[in-house]
Amino acid sequence: MADEPELAWRLTRGQVLRDAMGVSVATGAYGISFGAISLAGGLDFWQTMALSLLMFTGGSQFGLIGVVAGGGAPLAGAATAIMLGARNALYSLSLAELLRVRGWRRLLTAQLVIDESTAMSLGRDSERAARLGFYSTGIGVFVLWNLGTAIGLLGASWLAEPRVLGLDAAAPAAFLALLAPRLRGREAWAVALAAAMVALIAVPFVPVGFPVLIAALVGVVAGLLPVRPSTSAPERTESAEEESR
Repeated sequence: MADEPELAWRLTRGQVLRDAMGVSVATGAYGISFGAISLAGGLDFWQTMALSLLMFTGGSQFGLIGVVAGGGAPLAGAATAIMLGARNALYSLSLAELLRVRGWRRLLTAQLVIDESTAMSLGRDSERAARLGFYSTGIGVFVLWNLGTAIGLLGASWLAEPRVLGLDAAAPAAFLALLAPRLRGREAWAVALAAAMVALIAVPFVPVGFPVLIAALVGVVAGLLPVRPSTSAPERTESAEEESR
């Protein structure tokens, strides 16, 4: 009969693997849309598969396709993808001490550092469960994302003209869908509207695709500005003290 720690680990392991499978299947289904959108945006089968295999970060991939499909230069698309993927470098700072990989394994492990694997790792109660969450989610998403990309490519290739179904417009729509969950609070909306306005003003003066980068720089500058402390709470406290007197 298994002792209590081993039994507890089996239960934890089963829960982690179920969570990882659920996340992987959902993300893989999203990869189907990326494959179809990429083909409609002008990339061929092997170019799209190379993005999913080598870049492997959904937000960056959709960002690149959104720029290229809109007529932007590949350089502008690549710069947009790099800016969107920079967050993965920040994830690695949190994961390095936890995973403790060395040598050539670091290259393979770095490929699995994405939003999903990071979230499934950092929320665990033990290092053992955290590592299992990271690797099971990272590998599962990698396999199913690339499988989904291939399915989307093959499905879209059967259409005589994918743009007829509006797939060319799906790239910017998907990009907006990635942005929408982050627009919480007045500050986020203010930064988003300011960035959009700056991008629109820049359209006549810069090459296609660069307004997106300029808008991103607006967000970076806004993030670097110091946050002003709220004065409403002290004011309410002072008024309450005066009333009590």
